[in-house]
Amino acid sequence: MFPLVTRSLSRARSTGVFSGFCFLLATLLPIPSVAQSAYLGFDRNDYPGDENLKILRQTFSYAGYWLNNPPGATSNSWVGKRPLLESTGFGFLVLFNGKLDAQLQHDAAALGRSDGKAAAAAAKREGFPAHTIIFLDLEEGGRMLPEQKAYVYAWVDKVNASGFRAGVYCSGIPVQEGKSTVNSADDIRATAHGRDITFWVVQDTCPPSPGCGFPKHAPSPGESGERYADIWQFVRSPKQPEFAGKCPGYNADENCYPPGVDPAAHVHIDVNTATSADPSHGR
Repeated sequence: MFPLVTRSLSRARSTGVFSGFCFLLATLLPIPSVAQSAYLGFDRNDYPGDENLKILRQTFSYAGYWLNNPPGATSNSWVGKRPLLESTGFGFLVLFNGKLDAQLQHDAAALGRSDGKAAAAAAKREGFPAHTIIFLDLEEGGRMLPEQKAYVYAWVDKVNASGFRAGVYCSGIPVQEGKSTVNSADDIRATAHGRDITFWVVQDTCPPSPGCGFPKHAPSPGESGERYADIWQFVRSPKQPEFAGKCPGYNADENCYPPGVDPAAHVHIDVNTATSADPSHGR
């Protein structure tokens, strides 16, 4: 709002003079920036239980949703829960657990295509609409090795060609490499050759992370240090001492628990902030 131009048009004797005056003001006065809204969400490997959804929805706009077995798991407790989550008002972060480097020693690109096809098929089975963003979960950080990049880009291409959109969940934490540093997100983005990839970065070092907390005004994903990120995971449970050792707010067991849920229930969570209340556009 510019108080200088709140006068009525009837005060100006000449419309042309008034228009010229407005144009001059427009060129001289700075345009105020509009703060972009950000939304909190949670993710965890195990489904939190039907009984906890309403209390979780009081704090969070969206939930992570696994399409296949989460890391270290032998089953997926999220299967079939999409309708209930949506009816409770949640948006989605749709996840597909990717392969580790040790699993990529033979034709990584072919495996990427196969996993991309599996991710798209699972998203359809779970009822996610076309153009939903599916995030490939990459659990290893630092610079990507050649076979890892071959896998990631083949997965991305297959998902994008299947009527969905591809995203990557990866580390935004700098890793020392000689006299400089590198992080996975920057490395993947630098050699993506124009591919359409949405980035969800993890950076739980304090700062920039505020620690285990649930601010009324969520931080912007760009505050992670990766200005292109659409989602920032700033809390992981349990706390990673080498990164989040100085971060406040965690429980004595080094997990982060949501408001209103008794820690004795062990519903520990990772906390995210995003530019959308439905970051995967999965509703």
